[in-house]
Amino acid sequence: MEFEERSVPRQFDVVIERDSEGYYIASVPQIPGCHTQAKSLDEVTTRIREAIELCLEVQGAPQGELEFVGIQRVTIAA
Repeated sequence: MEFEERSVPRQFDVVIERDSEGYYIASVPQIPGCHTQAKSLDEVTTRIREAIELCLEVQGAPQGELEFVGIQRVTIAA
């Protein structure tokens, strides 16, 4: 009997920001170093999917699971 490897769908939280030049920057907190950028939201979404796949291929699945809680903006005097 042949063993067929099946991929299990996984979900990752993606943080998207826009820089001063108008580029969208996407990063994945669960996977250190997994990030990309693009000029449009559609393109950054496509690119972050590719980046996640590549990071998983190279680094493997993240060891610990993080639960997304939320994002909070903090202001400090600098």
